[in-house]
Amino acid sequence: MRAVGLYEFGGPDVLRVIELPEPHAGPGEVRVRVHAAAVNPADTLLRSGVHAGMLAGVPGPYVPGLDIAGVIDEIGPGTRTDLSPGEPVMAMVVPMGTAAGGYAEHVVLPAGWVVPAPAGADHVAAATLPMNGLTALLALDLLALSPGSVLAVTGAAGILGGYLVQLAAYAGLTVVADAAPADEALVRRLGAAHVVARGSNVAAGIRARYPDGVDAVADTALIGPRLLDAVRDGGAYARFRTADEPGGHEFDGNGRVVVQTTFVPDYAGRTDKLHQIRRLAESGVIKPRVAAALPAAEATDAHQRLEAGGLRGRLVLTF
Repeated sequence: MRAVGLYEFGGPDVLRVIELPEPHAGPGEVRVRVHAAAVNPADTLLRSGVHAGMLAGVPGPYVPGLDIAGVIDEIGPGTRTDLSPGEPVMAMVVPMGTAAGGYAEHVVLPAGWVVPAPAGADHVAAATLPMNGLTALLALDLLALSPGSVLAVTGAAGILGGYLVQLAAYAGLTVVADAAPADEALVRRLGAAHVVARGSNVAAGIRARYPDGVDAVADTALIGPRLLDAVRDGGAYARFRTADEPGGHEFDGNGRVVVQTTFVPDYAGRTDKLHQIRRLAESGVIKPRVAAALPAAEATDAHQRLEAGGLRGRLVLTF
């Protein structure tokens, strides 16, 4: 089968189209004929070698990709599932520790990791939902804010930040978001009640509107400890990278803010949460945003564009 992978870690140019043995579904598993795979920052971490330790002992080539959409084309023997051959589906893949990610024509997963794609969403749009949607949902679950609480979201114009804004507003939270002037209208449409200027003075901008501090911050822009100044005593901060990852920070909240680490593999296999994302997309609460769809052979270009920054949606590889 055709896939996009790498034999050595490095820049986007290490990605290439490769041929791999076609996998087949075993007991308890289904196989997805992948039509679309979203390109995420986590994919660039695998490609560059940041997570090389998790692949120790696993022979290459290594295939990135955490988000897929396609159709069921094989159900393993004895597998109990409501999914049917030919049904459009979506799933999150966790390639850390195995060589099999989502940039491939076929992906085999436990049946509980796969759910129907949202009605009305094509493969490209559906591929932007699983990992980013689950990450946003996990962050809000960890923060456990009550309706009426105030949540600040950095990186709100990005797809993860945007999903957080939409989900938080739907949950009855008051959202204050950062944005560049060109993105202010976008983040307001997503559900932000207040917008502060993006940049080094985000915390001061938040404090100017909320002098006592907000109840929590979801820091998808990876600003780090400086944002603690925006949070009230006893509030919470959700981080999305650990200290050993690029853009990550090591800090404990200075004893007054609870720091929650959002590690989306914790929701791998959570069929209930993935169904929740599907329903939220079907009802229009979450609106998929696609920057562009590219043939799988253009994965190098997709990674270059992602790392250049400025995208306001996900790039998606098509197979």
